Amino acid sequence: MTRPFGAYCTIWHATRSCAVTSIVCAALLLRGYRQSGARLLLWSSLCFFCFTIANVLFVLDLQSPEHNLSLVRQLPSLIGVALLLYGLIWASDR
Repeated sequence: MTRPFGAYCTIWHATRSCAVTSIVCAALLLRGYRQSGARLLLWSSLCFFCFTIANVLFVLDLQSPEHNLSLVRQLPSLIGVALLLYGLIWASDR
């Protein structure tokens, strides 16, 4: 299924802005962790860093339709959620 050029540009720009937003969130959470030492901020920043990687892989997947990166780009999201879940459950006890 081919997309019209306008739809492709809209998806590409939205995904790119999601990647930028994710890296900004990760940086702000990491800065908050350095200032306060709250470990949940560290785990949250690592999660958003993984989301940034997933968004960048999605942009690369859109740019090269001959390669299917769907499994590769879902792995950073899974790792990010696992890190946040670890931080919420086990690291909050310390």
